[in-house]
Amino acid sequence: MRKITGLIFIFLSLFALVQCAKRGSPSGGEKDLEGPELIKAFPSNLSVSFKGQKIKLLFNEYVQLKDVQSQLVVSPPLKYNPEIKPQNRASKVLEIILKDTLQENTTYSFNFGQSIVDFNEGNPNDYLSYVMSTGPFIDSLQMAGIVDDALNAEADRYVSVMLYRVDSAYSDSTVYKKQPNYITNTLDSLIVFKLKNLSAGKYAMVALKDENNNTLFDQSQEKIGFLDRFIEIPKDSFIGIKMFKEIPNYRPVKPKLEAANKITFGYSGLAKDIEIKAWTNIPDSVKTRTLKERGKDSLNFWFTPYEVDSLNFFVKHIPTQKIDTFTVKTRKIKADSLLITPEKRGNVPFSKPYYLEVNTPIYKLNEDQIFITNIDTLSVPFTAFIDSLENKMGLRFEVKPAERFRIQMFPGAIEDLFENKNDTISYELATKPLEAYGTLKLKLKTTSSSQMIVQLTDEKEVVLREQIGGSATEFFFEHLEPLNYKLRVIYDGNKNGVWDTGNYLKRIQPEPVSYFPELLEVRANWEFEETFVLPN
Repeated sequence: MRKITGLIFIFLSLFALVQCAKRGSPSGGEKDLEGPELIKAFPSNLSVSFKGQKIKLLFNEYVQLKDVQSQLVVSPPLKYNPEIKPQNRASKVLEIILKDTLQENTTYSFNFGQSIVDFNEGNPNDYLSYVMSTGPFIDSLQMAGIVDDALNAEADRYVSVMLYRVDSAYSDSTVYKKQPNYITNTLDSLIVFKLKNLSAGKYAMVALKDENNNTLFDQSQEKIGFLDRFIEIPKDSFIGIKMFKEIPNYRPVKPKLEAANKITFGYSGLAKDIEIKAWTNIPDSVKTRTLKERGKDSLNFWFTPYEVDSLNFFVKHIPTQKIDTFTVKTRKIKADSLLITPEKRGNVPFSKPYYLEVNTPIYKLNEDQIFITNIDTLSVPFTAFIDSLENKMGLRFEVKPAERFRIQMFPGAIEDLFENKNDTISYELATKPLEAYGTLKLKLKTTSSSQMIVQLTDEKEVVLREQIGGSATEFFFEHLEPLNYKLRVIYDGNKNGVWDTGNYLKRIQPEPVSYFPELLEVRANWEFEETFVLPN
């Protein structure tokens, strides 16, 4: 009995302790969502007659730096990036050490973006700015604007917007050689920019996707945007600017022997402007052809392999008549062999030929070795042709809904430059019933008389369908897969059927592009009409 009573007492005591523990356990409180706050700066923010080389920032809690090299924007730019300490530990004090001699009577702003975060939760101090002047006053004028992409629906992040004072030293080439007078950045989430602490005057404005962070325009790798006119501060307060990638200036790359029968010539510029000619005495028995590499900035010189130590070439840039000479040494390596790849598998397109890509130069086709049959195994009439520009074979035949096709190609259907012939190959293709597709009728409402390129793209802006016509044309898209489409309209001013980019030095803006403001939801067995009101 005493044992039972003792056990009951122990159980009740433990239960009471557990309840007390529950009652007294801390909840942890609400999660901290506030960023660190700047309490004081030495010298103080908005100081004038600044003479020192160090700035200290004091915060209300421990902070650390995050991506400060990509987020910090100093305006006007400094030749040498300032050192900010500490880099690898938390502290309530950040020290900025200047390594440049500052300009006289100049207002400087240090814009940290979201690079200063609290130590515990990583909450940023949003767009902290420290401003000081080496002169007797702070410049206080400002302007804002929007940066868009000239072709794509979404603009790039981290775009630098720069102002160059227009004086006797300014020219169009300044953007290649000198840092701007003022700079800001759209950072990672905004297309809107603000330029603050400006002085009055006339400026040239340039937007730059500054990939190497040197505030100079590198045409080979960076997008640029510019205004057709100078701006005046404080008269101009809001500006829109569009970014584009130029066609790079011509530059040949040293050729390489990639296979026993192929030498690859890389380049910057346009393939149509380049002529390649061998000046080695090549025997008449050797067949040659030059083709552009699909999807790459390179031209391939194809030749029948033969015994030779090296081959010599002239590479001519037709617009400038510039000629470079190259020597390519040969060696024993394997030759590229014939490979055939269908552009599309499974579903056959309604609106264009069915293409087969070939890796070596196509020499000829033999239609007698090609057979197309339908679901009833009946022969389907077709026409085969060579697209010499893209080095691919095309097949034109009537495509109907709810149909199945078999394409059979027996040896010799395709023969390449080196007399290689295809093995027997077969492709199974199909179309869905008519009710599985959607239809779009589109009208454009505009005062423009320009030719229009109307494109339906997927959500990643890969072009799926395209039609070209006048602004008064009714565009009719049939047999559309049920998808969400972006609608893009290009103002094709020169009527060449493609979007043309801009050129900064030639002061050419890219061809205008407009996107329909919403995704177009195409449903199966559904026909709908849409009117796109275009800006003038």
